Amino acid sequence: MALRRVRAPHIDFGVLRRELKLPEEYPAEAAEEAERSAADPPVPPVDRTDLQFATIDPATSLDLDQAMCLQRRSGGGYRVHYAIADVAAWVHPGGPLDAETWRRGQTVYLPDGKVPLHPKVLSEDAASLLPDRPRPAVLWTIDLDADGATVAVHVERALVRSRAKLDYERVQSDVDAGRLAEPVALLPEIGKLLIERGLARGAINLPMPDQEIERDGDGWRLRLRAPLAVEEYNAQISLLTGVSAAKIMIDGRVGLLRTMPAPRAEAVEKLRAAAPALGVLWPAGVQAGAVIATLDPADPRAAAFLDQAAELMRGAGYRAFEGQAPADAGHGAVAAPYAHVTAPLRRLADRYATEVCLALYGGAEVPDWVRQALPKLPEVMSSTDRVAGAAERGAVDLVEVVLLAGRVGEVFEAAVLDTAPGVVALDEPPVRARCEGDGLVPGTRVRVRLIEADPSRRKVVFGLA
Repeated sequence: MALRRVRAPHIDFGVLRRELKLPEEYPAEAAEEAERSAADPPVPPVDRTDLQFATIDPATSLDLDQAMCLQRRSGGGYRVHYAIADVAAWVHPGGPLDAETWRRGQTVYLPDGKVPLHPKVLSEDAASLLPDRPRPAVLWTIDLDADGATVAVHVERALVRSRAKLDYERVQSDVDAGRLAEPVALLPEIGKLLIERGLARGAINLPMPDQEIERDGDGWRLRLRAPLAVEEYNAQISLLTGVSAAKIMIDGRVGLLRTMPAPRAEAVEKLRAAAPALGVLWPAGVQAGAVIATLDPADPRAAAFLDQAAELMRGAGYRAFEGQAPADAGHGAVAAPYAHVTAPLRRLADRYATEVCLALYGGAEVPDWVRQALPKLPEVMSSTDRVAGAAERGAVDLVEVVLLAGRVGEVFEAAVLDTAPGVVALDEPPVRARCEGDGLVPGTRVRVRLIEADPSRRKVVFGLA
């Protein structure tokens, strides 16, 4: 999955919020319902507070959707306990809060803060899997064999209690020092197995670097931070659960899948053509995902290659179905059918897909309020995906134009990524931008001159020097 995370605390993104008409406050009735729900916590039918859960998220995050407890199975292999915040236990179907979550669709992230799907009284408090607080959750228990293949899946509502709020940097430090403790001690071992299995079936994981813009004398500079290994291991547990959820729904002949076509051949060839100019080795017969797995995202040329690789992931969407699963049920980047179920505090679709899985696993009818909502969700999620994507692109564009403002006329070394329109990737600063002029050949090195850098229009244009 590709997500460009930008940190730019000195830049005002208010204009972007206004352009996208992002909501600020919750309607009074929705906010009041959230307060009432928070004051009356639901009681799940099963108590699993005996399990030693922990969450792993960015250090400042409070909307904690997921907690894990990883164990070895006595007969060999692994048991993954994965607790997901039970949002449906707090949000009543057809109520004012439910209506507002349908309007928002998902949490939208900007460098200066987020526009949350749910009010903070729920998303960062009552429904969040914060440490040392019993919480209702949907508990997935997934058994793996010694090679990481799924051999059994169990899903139920349960009361859980996280013992620790861990962050990526701390966990990675513990991994590097060889002191990673329960309940996440097995995360590197399981994560590596799942990555290997994914690459073998053709999966593509894009380790997009964080970008942070900071002052540099009278100007700015852009720093790239590669994602930590534990971030990818953590993501693999979520992907494992999403694949398990998709299987339950396909077998049960009703559900909501996250779909994406396989990478188009021309997109793969375009990426392959760009590789030499970016210093990326692509041996014959090696799949794109395996090439990407060898890269250091903190290297500017590798980061540009990853940006270009995001073109492989076009056409993602949601497919609701009842009866036979659609022929195009797969997800090209996962290389398997897949469903979103692990981030219900941040995505509307996850709440409904989870309810389908609970009903099908328990041998019950899918609730009417869920079944009636399924056909409507793809359009809602697609429209809010467009808003979230526009926010991400707009933030990146603004950061890059601020970075280059005042440098019009300077010449930069770059690699050609595309033509019609021309796109180049600069070596330093590590940005991609439009380039005008004839003679651009993908995969070649060029020198380009900055023609325009207009922060008011978030527009950067280069020309051949």
